[in-house]
Amino acid sequence: MADSTKQQVHVFYTGRVQGVGFRYLACQTAQQWQMQGWVRNLTDGRVELVAIGEATALREFLDALRHGPLERCILDAQVEWGSPMRMYEDFHIRPTGTL
Repeated sequence: MADSTKQQVHVFYTGRVQGVGFRYLACQTAQQWQMQGWVRNLTDGRVELVAIGEATALREFLDALRHGPLERCILDAQVEWGSPMRMYEDFHIRPTGTL
C-alpha cells in the first residue's frame, strides 16, 4: 500500500526539452530531492515525468527543474497532482514512449 503522506505529480513538459539533456537533469535533480519515479521522452516531442515525494519537496523539485539551467527550453509544464498510483525504488529514465 502506498504511503499516504506522499504525493505524486504527473508532468508533461513542452518546448525544446528533447536533445538538450533534460531527462538527465531531471534524474539528477530528483535524486538530490530524494524523489521516486521516472522521466521519459515522448514521440510527440514532449517529456513526461512522474515523481513521488513529500508535497513540499515535490514543489521545490518542480521549481528547481522549471528555473534551472534548462529553463529557457521549457515552454510549458502541465502538472497533475494526486496520490501515488504505485511506489518506485528510485528515480530513473525510461525508454521513449507514446501515450
